[in-house]
Amino acid sequence: MTDPITVEDYERLAAQRLHPGPLAYYAGGAGDERTLVDNVTAWRRRRLRPRVLVDVGSVTTATTVLGISVSMPVLVAPVALQRMAHPDAEPGMARAASAAGTIMTLSTLATSSAAEVAAAAPGAPRWYQLYVTRDRSVSQSLVEQAVEHGYRAVVLTVDAPVPGRRDRDRRAGFRVPDGIDMPAVSAALGRSSGITTADFFSMVDPRLTWADIEQLVAACPLPVLLKGIQTGQDARLAAEHGVAGVVVSNHGGRQLDGVTATADVLAEVVEAVDGRVEVLVDGGVRRGVDVVVALALGARAVLLGRPALWGLTVGGEQGARDVLRILAEEVENALALLGCPSPAAVTRAHLD
Repeated sequence: MTDPITVEDYERLAAQRLHPGPLAYYAGGAGDERTLVDNVTAWRRRRLRPRVLVDVGSVTTATTVLGISVSMPVLVAPVALQRMAHPDAEPGMARAASAAGTIMTLSTLATSSAAEVAAAAPGAPRWYQLYVTRDRSVSQSLVEQAVEHGYRAVVLTVDAPVPGRRDRDRRAGFRVPDGIDMPAVSAALGRSSGITTADFFSMVDPRLTWADIEQLVAACPLPVLLKGIQTGQDARLAAEHGVAGVVVSNHGGRQLDGVTATADVLAEVVEAVDGRVEVLVDGGVRRGVDVVVALALGARAVLLGRPALWGLTVGGEQGARDVLRILAEEVENALALLGCPSPAAVTRAHLD
């Protein structure tokens, strides 16, 4: 086979290399996986309206997110258990994001510590994804570590008070392989062997409310984004409760099956917040054209989870770099052909 040139090429190669359990965990969704599929196809249903005779002799993909300069409107989303994919794990992903000039978001369920990831790419911007635990001292400790090691924002996941029913995982008999540690979880549970994702979710507080969000935002020394917003009503409440941004997300189709694809709810969320907070989106982005559609719908940037992971699986750090490079090239090409010299030039008028 020739070298992979698209995200889908990397996905096919990753599926050949992963054992059935980890592949099911990474690639699968909840229930019948309707939302998992629709997340991808919803971007492809959109039709762009290019303008011609626009000076695109010099096109830049650069933008800012929460005031942080990035090379493109594509960030690396939090993905758990990356050492199952490749020994380079989260440090390799951090170096890949740094080389691409963008932000990496570290998962609470990472197989590397916040300190290790910070040391891997010390000059790069990075965010920390957080779940709020029943024992608030656990999540507070994770925030303190993020602050100590130079993370620039906290991405609070709010769409997983309990885990979704992930039938593909169960059919494959997925379990965290022996020797794969999740330092943040191990510290909280007081053990490092035999830990399952179910063990972790037993720590997550399902009673979280907007009052808790307000307190967390007030106490957190870093900007807080809420990840998992799926309605305009909740987006409006998020803005009213002091968050810096929202991520339109359905957890990659891994929580409640049958919910609306993120591409189809994005405009509603953008309208609801009315410029008060920045809006990001994840779920199903596989092409640079998808990124440009997200910009036209009002997103500041997209977060990319599985595609970056497929790159890591196939080629370690270099594979993740290659995937991010491919997306950057595709975004630049799509901007030029749309008649937009920068992400800031993309508007709702560019979408049918």
